[in-house]
Amino acid sequence: MNRIELVKQTDLAFDFLQKLYLEVSYLIKEIEGLLAEEEENFIIGRGSGYAITARSSNGLEANNVHLWPLRTFSVFFVPQEMTKVTSRATVTKFLPELKTVLLKFVLNESNISEPYIYVGTLYDMDAKKEAYIKFEHLITHIEYNQKKIFTGDDFVDYEDGYFKFKGKFFKINLFEINSSEEIVNYVLEPALKVFRNI
Repeated sequence: MNRIELVKQTDLAFDFLQKLYLEVSYLIKEIEGLLAEEEENFIIGRGSGYAITARSSNGLEANNVHLWPLRTFSVFFVPQEMTKVTSRATVTKFLPELKTVLLKFVLNESNISEPYIYVGTLYDMDAKKEAYIKFEHLITHIEYNQKKIFTGDDFVDYEDGYFKFKGKFFKINLFEINSSEEIVNYVLEPALKVFRNI
């Protein structure tokens, strides 16, 4: 490939990634708006501002370069009465009745055929270290341990030296969601059914 073609392909690759991330952000915001209208009055969890939670790295080691582009990330939603909202973040303490809706986006991994979203509910959560007092700590831990946690099963029962939790999930291919109606039918209604039946 000559230099001019290489520059063109590089621009196209970055344009495509930017458009993909932008479309996913619109999807998250639409789900956020729909969940806010539900009887639980869900709000998006904010660990440190209005953001996704991702494991990322800018290290130069070969295994870290793979993490430069965001391949996986998560957002969670919690009933407003279960969290405290500050100017930049939410503080969601571990309580016996705490349940959250989790969206785990997997855009690229070596063993998948197309991007997908794990959608489900986390519950029966607790921290094993005193330093971790809120769910916002757990979601970061999930990102770092995703391959141990999400093994392809619909049910998660996870425990390590830091946290324990359970979850019930389903998977939807990202590119099957192309309209507001499909968001409601494929994501929102099934997610609420799982949340309300736990």
